Amino acid sequence: MQQYRPNKFGLLPPVVKNLLIINGLLFLATITLQKVFNFDLIDFLGLHFFKADKFKGIQYITYMFLHGSFGHVFFNMFALWMFGNVLENVWGGRRFLFYVLFTGIGAALLHTLVIYIELRPFLHYMNAFLNDPTVTNMENFLSHHRFTINPHDIDIIAAFNSFKEYGNSWLTNPSDLITKAKVIEFMGTYKEYVLNLPTVVGASGAVFGILLAFGMLFPNSLIYIYFAIPIKAKYFVMIYGALELYLGFSNRMGDNIAHFAHLGGMLFGFILLMIWKKSRKKFY
Repeated sequence: MQQYRPNKFGLLPPVVKNLLIINGLLFLATITLQKVFNFDLIDFLGLHFFKADKFKGIQYITYMFLHGSFGHVFFNMFALWMFGNVLENVWGGRRFLFYVLFTGIGAALLHTLVIYIELRPFLHYMNAFLNDPTVTNMENFLSHHRFTINPHDIDIIAAFNSFKEYGNSWLTNPSDLITKAKVIEFMGTYKEYVLNLPTVVGASGAVFGILLAFGMLFPNSLIYIYFAIPIKAKYFVMIYGALELYLGFSNRMGDNIAHFAHLGGMLFGFILLMIWKKSRKKFY
């Protein structure tokens, strides 16, 4: 039976080594820029929703090199080192790098689709009101939307508290044009706020793709959970995938984890592996 134990750091192949260095340096840059210059690198290079004004196409690549905490970057880089080391040695650097980027971008695309499905009702009723600001459209929006407000964002909290006051006033007195203008102003601000709110960072999508590839290439290799509990790679991958699927559909938004991005990395990894296998290119 195959057993898998990671090699020493000094034996790392070049792509894995450089990815570890880049992610580490960008994590330090994120902290430094925030503390010294009050510049939010995550807000600039993290992946925003494609309809947001902060969105840039390059974010589909840059997001996977940024991380929000030490634990986030540590566990992603540990998995990259543990499993990516083997895959790069088997595939070579070019193919491994292409696989990482392909699964990372695929993870972002699936996450974008999920966010679009979640925001679609909001955009429908919000745009209906902004295009035709009537009491009826306002009531339709309020009955189909639950406000999402970050309690740490002072500006949007202040605007929302004011909106609750003059919003009710306008609903009872639609002829008050001054109050109506304030309602419209807030709704435009709130739409921009919500569209910019979902920001994704991290190499997790690509890491899940790497995990899937390792499980498919070395299904009977033993992975030691917590360095003590042995489990075959194929079962480890299946359990992890099922868990992410459950967490994604259970709508546990409070955990601040993009579960469907993880599944996207696995899905696009599977697609690419099947393409390579079908084209008779070296699969392992």
